Amino acid sequence: MKFDVVLAIVPYEKESKAVCTAKEAGATGATVFSAHGTGIKEAKTFFGLTVELKQVILLTLVERHIAQRVMKSLYDELDMKSPGNGIIFSFPIDAVMGLESQLSVIKRKAEEEYSEEGGLECQ
Repeated sequence: MKFDVVLAIVPYEKESKAVCTAKEAGATGATVFSAHGTGIKEAKTFFGLTVELKQVILLTLVERHIAQRVMKSLYDELDMKSPGNGIIFSFPIDAVMGLESQLSVIKRKAEEEYSEEGGLECQ
């Protein structure tokens, strides 16, 4: 199996929606980190203090064939087209260890998906 990491940086208040959306799109789990950062616009200040909005980083490890679906679902559901609603990207993983508890679920979902699509396409 080939895997990708899908990483989404979203506003703190959208954490639950992001996790649910990723799972509904096929992710079997997620790891969430607290974060803060800067963007193209200057940070807001209040009496000389910088106001940083809390963000979370949602990290999911998914089979490569569903990575785009997970990304598109997050992009649409979290309205990432609008400024300040997040950013999402993915990258391939060369090796994975420790997925034994999830492999049966991943395999079952893949089999269901492939049977619905009419089988695998060979290259």
